[in-house]
Amino acid sequence: TGRRHTPGALALLRQAQAHGTPVIEIWDHHPEPGAESFTQIGFDHEQVGCAMAEHLIARGYRSLAYVDSGFYKDTLFHRVIPEFMIQGGGFGPDMKEKETRAPIANESDNHLHNVRGTIAMARTSDPDSATAQFFINLRSNLRLDGAGGRAGYTVFGEVIQGMDIVDFIATAPTGQLGAMGDVPQKPIVIKEIIRLQP
Repeated sequence: TGRRHTPGALALLRQAQAHGTPVIEIWDHHPEPGAESFTQIGFDHEQVGCAMAEHLIARGYRSLAYVDSGFYKDTLFHRVIPEFMIQGGGFGPDMKEKETRAPIANESDNHLHNVRGTIAMARTSDPDSATAQFFINLRSNLRLDGAGGRAGYTVFGEVIQGMDIVDFIATAPTGQLGAMGDVPQKPIVIKEIIRLQP
């Protein structure tokens, strides 16, 4: 599956178990020992721990640049669809889309699949339009994978602890807000995402 657990990731997992927080592991299907750094996401009064593989920056994934700049502070989980996914990281509390860095090339040919608990890069209908937004799959959504020359949605990690909190977010009542559907009626705010030392 391409999964791996580094000592740093496991330490973060133990911390998360003590505090009841989710943990996301970032996959590297060509492992490079010692390439990990960590981030922690706080939203509302819960915290989500993440392990980020440094090499993803070199491949073009800019999440750590966004993390280090404080981009995610007070952004929202702005799209919640039960039995599908929750999406966030691009809109402020006023539901205005934040200005992002340049988009990156699609990497959905990485042989990682959109199965329950995985985290993937959100984009528009343009395959090469992903920037800061991400989504967490609530079930297996293999139709989002690339296949037969068709670009999919790039998976880069998995929730390895605390999927129950992700599932709880998915129960939030939603509605229409302007042209956008599936918007939580009560904002689900990402307080911050910070990098942690392993």
